[in-house]
Amino acid sequence: MIEHVAIIGAGFSGTLQAINLLRHEGPRATLIERAPVAGTGLAYGAAHPSHVLNVRAANMSAFPDDPSHFVRWLEARGVQDAPAAFIPRVTYGEYLRELLEAALKDPSGRLTLVRDEVQDLDLNGGVTVQLRDCVLEADAAVLAVGNLPPHDPPGLDPEKLSTHRYKGDPWHASVPENLGPDDTVLVIGTGLTMIDVVLLLDARGFKGRIVALSRRGLLPRAHAPASDWQKIDERPATTASRLLQTVRDRGEAIGWRNAVDELRPFTQAMWGNASEAERARFLRHLRPWWDVHRHRLAPEVHARLMAVIERGQLEVIAGKTLGFDEQADGIHVQLRRRGADTIETLLAQRIVNCTGPLGDLARTEEPLLQKLAARGLIRPDAAHLGIDVDNQGQTIDAGGRPNPDLYALGPMTRGAFWEIVAVPDIRTQTWNVARRLSNAHWVGGEGL
Repeated sequence: MIEHVAIIGAGFSGTLQAINLLRHEGPRATLIERAPVAGTGLAYGAAHPSHVLNVRAANMSAFPDDPSHFVRWLEARGVQDAPAAFIPRVTYGEYLRELLEAALKDPSGRLTLVRDEVQDLDLNGGVTVQLRDCVLEADAAVLAVGNLPPHDPPGLDPEKLSTHRYKGDPWHASVPENLGPDDTVLVIGTGLTMIDVVLLLDARGFKGRIVALSRRGLLPRAHAPASDWQKIDERPATTASRLLQTVRDRGEAIGWRNAVDELRPFTQAMWGNASEAERARFLRHLRPWWDVHRHRLAPEVHARLMAVIERGQLEVIAGKTLGFDEQADGIHVQLRRRGADTIETLLAQRIVNCTGPLGDLARTEEPLLQKLAARGLIRPDAAHLGIDVDNQGQTIDAGGRPNPDLYALGPMTRGAFWEIVAVPDIRTQTWNVARRLSNAHWVGGEGL
């Protein structure tokens, strides 16, 4: 019987979990957040006003059962053509904070926000949550830790580099400052986070050189105008080779964007039915291509990025780093371009790590996850993308047994669900977990 749920993390996933428990009339919840601001997470709380959502507002409602909720919120604030708009991320953060504030004011008093840090937790027929200064008892807990900082690139030892020159966490790091027009910023990674950094440098007036480097040098594609087409109604094959051929064939008929988008209703089931070998093949060979076609840019963002490239300020390199040596004039970076034999040296006054979020529990520096993994309460998924969970979101212990009192949500469950980093996927996941916990709260129609 679940009467009280502790939710660890008040970013997007944790906030929606708390709100959905309230909407389901489920157990009372304590939402625990160590950051100064709750309700937004890094994606929406630390954004610059120039950063916009990569998805149209029509698909950004917080609630799967009310798909126009965010659009109505925007229209009430005078936004024109709201469904098709790519809204600033800070605006979306305001939307989430308003939802949380309203939930905290609910007269039932079933939601409490605690600003503290979870030091540890134990499962003992319930959950004991150790905070910095007190202990919290709950019947179940939900890990909603969001994205963790990326791995340091191969060959880079952060202990040997100055903290003002190397930014290992792009979400917490401020834009490199005190730079002149003759300076160079190296951004390692060429995905969405790199674009955030480049456009922020541009917005702040940086006139120097920017180099973005990744193994393949691929850039996210742009959204096209919305369109209608006859979508597939059956799940495609899950083998990597057949999936690739299906997308290519459909792309010739309906355009590659539509061919990728129509897979969305099937992606989690396809991933769940794929063997570990097929998943590994996909991650090794197709993941970079999937990412740049699936996670696209707003047209205005793509245009701004192309302008920085066309004026020669941004160079995108396919290659890999080999070594880093800091000297008085900056960090000397050895790199090899893809397909080349020669080693180049690039002098960078700043380096920003945008290689993507860390998921491997064996390498995480998050103390809580380290402790839980060391005691065998949680384990990494087979692909080392995050925390191993079952299809209900229950964490799996080192012995392969589900923990009925400990759940995980959001990007750290991508090993089980793959497509679980965007709003439409996480809102459904939090809705389903809230419904499960709420059902455990009710017996025969009576509140516990």
